[in-house]
Amino acid sequence: MMRKSIYRYLYMCIGRHLSVSYKNCIFWRIARKFRYWLCKHFFEYCGEGVNIEKGAVFGKGDKIRIGNNSGIGINADIPNGSIIGNDVMMGPNCKVYSINHVYERTDIPMRRQGMTKPKPIIIEDDVWIGGDVTFTVGRHVSKGTVVAANSVVTRDFPPYSIIGGNPAKLIRSRLENNNE
Repeated sequence: MMRKSIYRYLYMCIGRHLSVSYKNCIFWRIARKFRYWLCKHFFEYCGEGVNIEKGAVFGKGDKIRIGNNSGIGINADIPNGSIIGNDVMMGPNCKVYSINHVYERTDIPMRRQGMTKPKPIIIEDDVWIGGDVTFTVGRHVSKGTVVAANSVVTRDFPPYSIIGGNPAKLIRSRLENNNE
């Protein structure tokens, strides 16, 4: 456990501040490989070919699972307990929430009502998430979904959906006109 804490500390102090992986500079490959190497040592599971971009944060990270050939975008905020499948693409500045404030009672100020129990997000395989997307507590993003940039995802959608907006709505299914 101490070893995982050291890798996480190194990521937070050094790794997350290194160059983005797509810049054409001498250090981008080193930065990408170094972030991957660190995360592989403190995530619960980190598949092959994973790209963790500059500035990404993820709580303690020890309960995060990310599949093969997936990426966490620049400045993404991914809470502990998140599950990300294979071949997931994520744009910059995505935010994922796993807890919320309790607010049901009106006789007690909301700040004194505490927090809900964590409900982690699940992002299945082959998902494309645009930049600046926000996911509310406990979302399940189905296989093959495309999430438009700047969307706020407040509910779940069927597999192969194209969704977007605030709140996100179904734009169309990727299965429509699939034979063209």
